[in-house]
Amino acid sequence: MNSKIKLCNLALAHLGQAPISSLNQDDERARRLNLFYDSVRDEVLRTHNWGFAAVQEPLVLVRQICEKGDLYLYKYPVEALFVRRVLAKNGPQVPFFERFDNQTKTRVLVCRAPQAEVLYTRKVEDETHWDAAFVKAFTLALACDIGLSLTGDAALVRQLEQKYMLCLEEARRSNGAEGFHTAPQTDAFSEVR
Repeated sequence: MNSKIKLCNLALAHLGQAPISSLNQDDERARRLNLFYDSVRDEVLRTHNWGFAAVQEPLVLVRQICEKGDLYLYKYPVEALFVRRVLAKNGPQVPFFERFDNQTKTRVLVCRAPQAEVLYTRKVEDETHWDAAFVKAFTLALACDIGLSLTGDAALVRQLEQKYMLCLEEARRSNGAEGFHTAPQTDAFSEVR
């Protein structure tokens, strides 16, 4: 079972560092891990369309606007860390962009589909839900971010960065083999921004 301290100790192990017993201990390793943990987790979640973090759901319409054709403003999903794509009700992917809506004072997604769904990556903070490939990628990325300050060994950090990139490549191949693909976001609205 994954826990924050176990994952931090895996990152330290990648660096050849001794484990810690608590993230609250008065230790440079614990301070660095606390400093980088959340931002590295979110960064690694954004780098790949991880199956355990993927959500597809209908979008909630805010309003329709008529400028240069009909545009539909939808609420930005609360749990979304990264919006991967927007789909029309009958399934095809549609171009979209996000912006801040001055009228509602919120972030919105804008597209030309009157009824749309969204595929996004949600922030998964509960480590027990993470799959093995994500754990490996995350601990390698965390080791990279804290590695130079803890070890002073730039060559080791570069080696870990290469392992991290290979880990992401393997995750993408695995998802492809399982039929879980990520379509690139297209941008056909630059003229209406």
